[in-house]
Amino acid sequence: MSVTHIVVFNFKPDASAVSVKQCCDEVIGLKDRCILASTSKPYIANSKGGKDISIEGMQNGFTHMFITEFSSVADRDYYVKKDKAHHDFIGKWITATDTIVANAMVMDFVAGSF
Repeated sequence: MSVTHIVVFNFKPDASAVSVKQCCDEVIGLKDRCILASTSKPYIANSKGGKDISIEGMQNGFTHMFITEFSSVADRDYYVKKDKAHHDFIGKWITATDTIVANAMVMDFVAGSF
């Protein structure tokens, strides 16, 4: 059962375009840097993202979205709970005192599960 992991960011107004791009590139780069301990291989099935272009006006301040797909709940759980590359990313861009991320929202779903 695959899991879709959605992350949305709102960057601080004083965040430079260079820093925002670096953060976004690093989110997408997790696909290659996240290695499953049991196989020593990358385990993220797919990763994509970009800057919001919606015309509906319901972004609530969020500006960038990333969608990561995992082949299983176990892979998603490993990513969230144990993956060093993911934890390093969170420490650098989300929880650091000098972070450029103002807000983040994370949601996961299994397609068709309501």
